[in-house]
Amino acid sequence: MPREDYQQQLESLQDDVLYMSEVVLERFRMGLDALEAKDEDLAWEVIEGDHEINELYLDLERDCIDLFALQQPVAGDLRFIAASFKVITDLERIADLATNLGEYTLDATRDLYPDVDIRAIGEETLDMVEDAMAAYAEQDPEACFAIADRDDDIDARCEDASNVVVRDLIETEFGDPDDDSNLTPESSRADPGDVDDIEALMNEVSRLLLTIRDLERVGDHAVNIAARTLYMVENDDALIY
Repeated sequence: MPREDYQQQLESLQDDVLYMSEVVLERFRMGLDALEAKDEDLAWEVIEGDHEINELYLDLERDCIDLFALQQPVAGDLRFIAASFKVITDLERIADLATNLGEYTLDATRDLYPDVDIRAIGEETLDMVEDAMAAYAEQDPEACFAIADRDDDIDARCEDASNVVVRDLIETEFGDPDDDSNLTPESSRADPGDVDDIEALMNEVSRLLLTIRDLERVGDHAVNIAARTLYMVENDDALIY
């Protein structure tokens, strides 16, 4: 294969990876929209659209394998192709998390907790993914470290959100734990007639905790993309763990 064709293949691979990231980010935002509005039609669009992203992933996987097998790249080209393969893997997993949001929407029976800003956390994690993809496109090592640093804030916000949900559950079922008058044996026993309500509440709590966990994972995938980009650009594995 002529050298110019090989370089064109490398450039096309990068363009296609960036396109896949745009589709994935769009789907995840659609998932956030569906969850926020309890929009079942939009939720189904996200769920059914996962097939398209899987096809994109498989096409790019084949492109990476072909470049490995036919060109036997070395040095910088080898790191670029390997990093691109890892990036599309993280993008495919973010798309799976978007599908989860669609499924949570279909299971929702009440509005999200007002004290937990799911939308804000979700948008911040998606901003991290966008910045990670920009670092990949621009081969910017400094941006990679900045993205990794932001993950601590996401982890803290998700932990705080989970604590709010659990505390709300305790106060709903057993009263305010800071109020000793609520902590009597009688008050801690559920009324048999309320079993269905308690089960519904537990399902909603579980759904919300899973949503928070998935948002945190999006941030982790952004860090993975930044780590592979740093390795691609500078042969530095400092962020790979």
